[in-house]
Amino acid sequence: MSSRRKLYTRAIEILRRQLRPLPRILHELRPTPPPCRVSLLRSLLIDDSQCFHRLFPFSRCTVRLWSPYSTWSGNGVACACWNCSELSPAVGPFLSCGSCGAVQPVDLSVDYFQIFGLEQGFDLKDDNLEGKYKEWQKKLHPDLVHSKSEKEKTYAAEQSARVIDAYRTLIKPLSRALYLLQLAGIFVDEEKTVMDPELLSEMMDVREAVEEASDPKALMEIQHQIQRKHKDWSNSFREAFNKRDFDCAISATQKMRYYERAIEEIVKKL
Repeated sequence: MSSRRKLYTRAIEILRRQLRPLPRILHELRPTPPPCRVSLLRSLLIDDSQCFHRLFPFSRCTVRLWSPYSTWSGNGVACACWNCSELSPAVGPFLSCGSCGAVQPVDLSVDYFQIFGLEQGFDLKDDNLEGKYKEWQKKLHPDLVHSKSEKEKTYAAEQSARVIDAYRTLIKPLSRALYLLQLAGIFVDEEKTVMDPELLSEMMDVREAVEEASDPKALMEIQHQIQRKHKDWSNSFREAFNKRDFDCAISATQKMRYYERAIEEIVKKL
């Protein structure tokens, strides 16, 4: 009993030092079901919820002072840098440490919109997506950590690849629409043929017009017409998705795909 009391006394002393100043870790106090666990400097672990609850007024909270993982996860749980143990920021993804600059491991609970600080939706309410992408690449590019540990090199390669994929996904309406459906738990077969005679007939006419176009001006006129129809179906997707009419949303992405391919063919010929 005496040795157990000494252990708790020592734990309290360490906690008091770590909890000062208090505002720094307030976002780490989150309601959880017992038992409570307190990780102290990677070594001291208390796993006695009843005793811990008697010692501290915020008894039904988990206090995490150190973690071997990093990112501010998509579900709002803060962690710490694997290299210097600095806590993740209260807002935004934790892809690299603001204190030591170490690249952090990928957290798949952070979606592509969160990576760029965007609200999840079809319309991007920030026109600086490319700028944010370049800022992340300045911090995460593997060439910047060539002298670091193998672990950090791996983290940098994974984070950089994910940021690239996030940017390429969100920058185009079709891929952004498909990603939103994916986040909603709906996976669309992109290779599925659309059995719409009117659309297929229109695509055949467009292909013939592109092949017969004799100058860039004619091609650009066709391109503008296709872009208008692509935009119309993008608007249809937005409306259907916002209403959670997923059947219509999927149908809209299928139309968008055909028009996008037509635009790509025109661009190749310009």
